[in-house]
Amino acid sequence: MRRYRFFDIGNDHYYYDDYLNESILRKVAEKSYLRTNDVLLGLLERYEGFSVAFSVTGIALEQFALYAPEVLESFRRLAAHPRVEFLAETYAHSLASLVSREEFVRQVNEHKKALKEHFGVTPRVFRNTELIYSDEIGAMVADMGFEGILTEGAKHVLGWKSPNYLYCNSINPRLKVLLKNFKMSDDIAFRFSDRNWDEWPLTAGKFAGWLREIPREEEIVGLFMDYETFGEHQWEETGIFEFLKALPGEVLNTTDFVFTTPTEAVRELQPVAEISVPHPISWADEERDLTAWLGNELQDEAFRKLYAMEEKIRKIKAPDIRKDWNYLQASDHFYYMCTKFFSDGAVHSYFNPYDSPYDAFINFMNVLSDFEIRVNAAYAEKEGSPEVVRLNKLLKEKEKEIRAYEEELKKYRTGKPSATARKKTATKRSAGKKSSRPSQAKGGRKRSSSSGK
Repeated sequence: MRRYRFFDIGNDHYYYDDYLNESILRKVAEKSYLRTNDVLLGLLERYEGFSVAFSVTGIALEQFALYAPEVLESFRRLAAHPRVEFLAETYAHSLASLVSREEFVRQVNEHKKALKEHFGVTPRVFRNTELIYSDEIGAMVADMGFEGILTEGAKHVLGWKSPNYLYCNSINPRLKVLLKNFKMSDDIAFRFSDRNWDEWPLTAGKFAGWLREIPREEEIVGLFMDYETFGEHQWEETGIFEFLKALPGEVLNTTDFVFTTPTEAVRELQPVAEISVPHPISWADEERDLTAWLGNELQDEAFRKLYAMEEKIRKIKAPDIRKDWNYLQASDHFYYMCTKFFSDGAVHSYFNPYDSPYDAFINFMNVLSDFEIRVNAAYAEKEGSPEVVRLNKLLKEKEKEIRAYEEELKKYRTGKPSATARKKTATKRSAGKKSSRPSQAKGGRKRSSSSGK
């Protein structure tokens, strides 16, 4: 979002820094998305045993369409391939699953609709925002008809168990649970270019060797990572693209592993046990919990105030409010407010447009204050209070009048008043002359001209 100040509240209802959003997206598209998509298309054509799955938010799809349509087109080419899968998630990459079943379901359905519209696919497996999962969330996902869900193979959940098996939800065992092997995933996503890592440099051959060391009874290795790993988090100069090009061949030719899509995995493998996750986990930070987004008073207050408006928004059909509602729920806003400055501080500063978590909080709350004014006005109008409708109409008229005066003032400052402004000035002058001469009314009484009002 743009820098939204206190004095903007009630006066300016546009919250976004379009220039910065476009600049970042264009940069990452060139360095990561387009390049990696081309590499993956080549690998899919070369190796029959290679598969890949994507999770792309609705907001990302909107930005691709707006700022980088060629990225959307490259994903369409991938979607047409039989060994490519697109996963469902929340449209706004939100934390709705933690607070509102109704909003969660709405966003998932909206995202499914977007995937059908853009790629012609209907997802069967779900990936929640930042791999957030609990028993209850899994049960909600199962109720929506999904066959499987992806989440983190967190140590404090698994204990002695291995993430390299298929599990099932403890409330509804029909939902299969695929776990991320965080060590092998993070070797690529985070440690690949770290020269202080004792396994640097990582080659495709070395990675395939680690796969060969996995006990034969362990059935699946979940490699989940941010797509920006390729080209953005790990720059081209690190050799990340050469690694990606070489990995499928090494795996398929030197190990017993093949690549599989999530849907194939949940349909072909049998779960070995239920997995119990009473408290939500995620793939973020050392703790693998929710503290990246809801770990301090700033985040909790912003989160509470945002979702306090949900019931009213549900009854409002205004497209502009609905769109802003989606954007304001994006989990990134809360991520920027994180006050972890130690082991995970550097991660939270990546792509962060704010100087501090407190700046992020103040900016978000200013935007939220203006948004709340709009929501309350639209809700009151929807409810049909005559007095509120009248006042809301009057407010809109005044806002329109103020914008017109501001435009005229701007032109006067540049020394170029508009033709309308010159006409009004001339009218006022002539009116002044007319009003200075009293007119004679019937009966001989004198009165001043009404044009002076």
